[in-house]
Amino acid sequence: MLFWIAMALIVGGSMAITFLVAAHEYEAPELQRRPAVAIQASDALLRGGLAGLKHWLEANKNSIADRDLFIVGPDGADILGRRLSPGAARRLEFFSRDELASRDDNPRPRGPGEPPPGGLRPNRAAPQIIGDDGTVYTVLLLPRRPSIFGALSLPGISATIFCIALVVSALISWWLAQHLSAPIRRIQEGARTLASENLEPENAGLRVSAGLEGRKDELAVLARDFDAMADRLRANRSAITQLLRDISHELRSPLARMRVAVGLARQPPADISRQLDRLEREIERLDALISQVLKLARLTGTDAPFAREPFDLDEVIEEVVRDANFEGAVKNCRVRLQGSANARISGNRDLLRSAIENVLRNAVRYSPPDGAVDVSSSGGDSGVVVVVADRGPGVPDADLSRIFEPFYRVAESRDRDTGGEGIGLAITAQVMKAHGGSASASNRQGGGLEVRLSLPPGTLAV
Repeated sequence: MLFWIAMALIVGGSMAITFLVAAHEYEAPELQRRPAVAIQASDALLRGGLAGLKHWLEANKNSIADRDLFIVGPDGADILGRRLSPGAARRLEFFSRDELASRDDNPRPRGPGEPPPGGLRPNRAAPQIIGDDGTVYTVLLLPRRPSIFGALSLPGISATIFCIALVVSALISWWLAQHLSAPIRRIQEGARTLASENLEPENAGLRVSAGLEGRKDELAVLARDFDAMADRLRANRSAITQLLRDISHELRSPLARMRVAVGLARQPPADISRQLDRLEREIERLDALISQVLKLARLTGTDAPFAREPFDLDEVIEEVVRDANFEGAVKNCRVRLQGSANARISGNRDLLRSAIENVLRNAVRYSPPDGAVDVSSSGGDSGVVVVVADRGPGVPDADLSRIFEPFYRVAESRDRDTGGEGIGLAITAQVMKAHGGSASASNRQGGGLEVRLSLPPGTLAV
């Protein structure tokens, strides 16, 4: 409603200014010239009758450079037989009623000494002159150059244009209001749905951008961004639900074994020492699992800054490779270091060491006996890349992106004794993300898995 009122005021103001310009530019000169021209024509008519008027008009029809002069008789035609211009015809049509109303169809007889009825009848739009016989002639003085201003000066045109403008502006305002408010209402509905935490999968199809695919305005972009946010919230909620289920499963298993150990210790004859050792191992597993979950929680979903310091990345990689070789000696698995990054990194040394160690320990765990794991690093203006490649069983292509999710383990390695808790690679991915980098995996030709850890140029220490 306010939008329509504003548009109506703009249209009305514009028309008012236009009419003022028309009155000043066209009406004012005409109002000054018409009486003088009409008086001259009336004198010519009184002195010489219709013939004198025609002679006068023939001599003065082009006397005004920018105006056309017509004198129209009772038959509606110019007395010189000229064709009326469109402007003259329109003006004569608008004021023909006034001419007929003002004409005296039953003139009374003149009394003794009464002057003849001839003379001038003033009129704002078209002065009229009257002959001795009572014949009325209309004097039309119009701009020779067609212009909208001349048409605007006609009576009734201003009100008609204003009414049309109001109707058109009302329709356009209504369409614009619907066009602009429709996505807003859909976004409001979507916001209420999110506020009510109605994020179940069956509501994922309720997209506020539906039907706005062809629009490029800001509201359509906002609707698409809103859908992207809603999808992210649904994904986060699903991930949190799955994470809680996985944590519950991981905690339930050692607790179940501890309960069994306690039960066995209570049954005579019981090997108390053996059951206590079992309880101690399960407690250590629980402590390690909880520590990893807390580390992952600190790295996920927060932008809290962590301590950064410049350090030599090659030194960290060499330390991790030495530890991995020590663990791999049991199965005669060798870890070979190839190349060097020759780069100093500005970041958290302990977190990055943990990220590289998680990947390398997984590679050693899945490598066959007498196998080899290759570790290479390279650096340059585009950043630093650390690659860990093994010759193990690899990962199905469909699971390559999911191995970095918390508690996710490939089906064949669900046993925690061989596959771990499934949280190490998730920590690696979050550590790389916290440093502005990324972690990705791909299968090697001939078998095995290759994990790439990338750090952006912004992490290079000056």
